[in-house]
Amino acid sequence: MLRYGAVSSFIFLILLSPTRSSLEDGTVATTTRDPIPHFAEAPDYRNEPGCAAPADKVVPSVCDPSLVQVAMTLDSEYLRGTVAAVHSVLRHSSCPESVFFHFVAAEFDPSMSPRLLARVVRSTFPSLRLKVHVFREEAVISLISGSVRQALENPLNYARNYLAGLLDRCVNRVIYLDSDVLLVDDVRKLWDTRLSQSTVVGAPEYCHTNFTVYFTNAFWSDPALSATFSSRRPCYFNTGVMVMDLIKWRHGNYTQVLENWMEIQKRKRIYELGSLPPFLLAFAGNVEGIDHRWNQHGLGGDNMRGSCRTLHPGPVSLLHWSGKGKPWARLDSRKPCPVDHLWHPYDLYRPSGTANSSGSGPVPSSSGDDAKEILMEYASYNLLY
Repeated sequence: MLRYGAVSSFIFLILLSPTRSSLEDGTVATTTRDPIPHFAEAPDYRNEPGCAAPADKVVPSVCDPSLVQVAMTLDSEYLRGTVAAVHSVLRHSSCPESVFFHFVAAEFDPSMSPRLLARVVRSTFPSLRLKVHVFREEAVISLISGSVRQALENPLNYARNYLAGLLDRCVNRVIYLDSDVLLVDDVRKLWDTRLSQSTVVGAPEYCHTNFTVYFTNAFWSDPALSATFSSRRPCYFNTGVMVMDLIKWRHGNYTQVLENWMEIQKRKRIYELGSLPPFLLAFAGNVEGIDHRWNQHGLGGDNMRGSCRTLHPGPVSLLHWSGKGKPWARLDSRKPCPVDHLWHPYDLYRPSGTANSSGSGPVPSSSGDDAKEILMEYASYNLLY
């Protein structure tokens, strides 16, 4: 059995901008090899008046209590999404210099090493305050079981289970974000979510969803297992956007709780999805509910087809392309869903050889009157670019 304390990590503290060259079109080149993606350097976002001054003005520390702490995974496959997500956070933050990013990268990324991934992020956001934590995948790989989609079996999907051990002990709270999200509101509003004394995790809940479908008949027919929810009123919540109290997490040893459920799954198939069900088993029914505007999820369609979907009615602070379809892939294929056009302005990716330094890659053609109509509808949600 894996133990919480057995999780090990290496940490790269990126303090200085790496050496980089500028192409004639203004694109930042992190290397001369074509397989390495190129991103334009983001604008230098600065704090507005009234933002809290760092405790140490000379060398601001990750332990600074005035910081908004954000954790994301970092890998070659989703790098483009991560960069766009970071860009959206900074662009809409009133105090962007007070946001600290923790990136968790796999030790053996098949395409780009953690150090190279860190260089790409640093070259794109030269003033970003960040750490890259290297996740040793053997901590969890033996616990992963098959899922409805192979991408859900990526060990890095389970890195969120280990944040309390990976991040500095002085980090008491963190916002976890998936790489396929965009913020169109100030991240500090999400950071200011109050968690009650009994809750470890805060997230938008969806109590009208049929909760039983997230577990198999083998789970519900086993009295000992199904009794897990006997004293709770469980609701579905999406783990791609969470506010996490790491003090309570460490005290309750919830990493071990999640591992225990994954071990049961290996012995007796109790769910079909990947990293979500263990979180539901550990926390559903005891989650601090956050306004739904902070996770308009499902924009990537279902886990098999990735079909087009629209936003739910109401205000929007965060868009989430959970599901199979990702906006960058659909835009590149020139078969975007209407909602993908909302992601496009935050895309800093520059295909090798492009001459445009102020937009993203090739701009997809309009998908017709339906796209125009739905984009006009989204304008009422105050999605400001």
